Amino acid sequence: MARITLRQLLDHAASHGYAVPAFNINNMEQGIAIMQAAAEVDAPVIIQASRSYAGDLMLSHMIDALERTYPDIPLCMHQDHGNDEATCASAIAHGFTSVMMDGSLKADAKTAADYDYNVAITRRVVDLAHWVGASVEGELGVLGSLEHGGGEQEDGHGVEGKVSHDQLLTDPDQAVDFVRATKVDALAIAMGTSHGAYKFSRKPDGDILAMRVVEEIHRRLPNTHLVMHGSSSVPQSLQDMFNQFGGEMPQTWGVPVDEIVRGIKSGVRKVNIDTDCRLAMTAVFRKVAAQTRSEFDPRKFLKPAMDAMRELCRDRFEQFGAAGHASKIKVIPMSEMARRYRAGELDPRIGTREPVAA
Repeated sequence: MARITLRQLLDHAASHGYAVPAFNINNMEQGIAIMQAAAEVDAPVIIQASRSYAGDLMLSHMIDALERTYPDIPLCMHQDHGNDEATCASAIAHGFTSVMMDGSLKADAKTAADYDYNVAITRRVVDLAHWVGASVEGELGVLGSLEHGGGEQEDGHGVEGKVSHDQLLTDPDQAVDFVRATKVDALAIAMGTSHGAYKFSRKPDGDILAMRVVEEIHRRLPNTHLVMHGSSSVPQSLQDMFNQFGGEMPQTWGVPVDEIVRGIKSGVRKVNIDTDCRLAMTAVFRKVAAQTRSEFDPRKFLKPAMDAMRELCRDRFEQFGAAGHASKIKVIPMSEMARRYRAGELDPRIGTREPVAA
């Protein structure tokens, strides 16, 4: 078995200068495509779950099966955008080794929260998770567009209405205080990315994709693992295929891979990708439906769609430097991680850059 905590995996990534793509899944086919790609290139895996679609019990058993099918691949099962303590506790109880507590929004997952609320609820989840050795990702700043000042809803999660420009950019000084106060294992930051396919109305530059914020936070928190949310690249080739076979996706731009690689050089260790995987599969669905109009067997749609998603995942593992590292990782049990948390060995190191344990 090779289920790994986010903290151990990102510590290894930091020690070796790479990042791990975190792919969202809704079903078995997506999970298999991710694990096949990881096995082909010897990469560790972060799988995130849309829990509102499949439910904790179904997801838990799917991950058990993926872990047993690919026992040599370190697999972190991560809850994305938890809205309160109960949601995070439920995920951990169902075998998730890592949770995100998104205290940037209140429990309705739609209303922007103030800083004190974020610190308090994130710290409570950290205390809960660390007692059993699970990892916690926090978020500071509201995920949303610097172009129009709003967020995008994904699986019912996302700020509603307009928010200020300042709320859409993580404050570096506040980031230092937040990490110190909460003891999170990873910090998701706001710098202009957003959920969904329609991130930017033009190729992003520094005005709408503020990578400078990533670099400044890394300068002040060189030992903290940073996370980029909403980082699908929305490849033009997939947009073109989707539209060629009957789709109506307006021209859009995602986060360029070279900008993600820039972030990896400044402490980004986890990169969230969902839209690209969905688009890779649905573009193939449309192609099969258009080219073989009599086809009714779902497997004839799903198998080539899985192939397309596997190729996309493989590409991201390689581009982010994760390929070749799975076999180098010896998984630490959660019980040992819990002991290290209790002993203070994994407390945040603020200030001077220090090496992290592999």
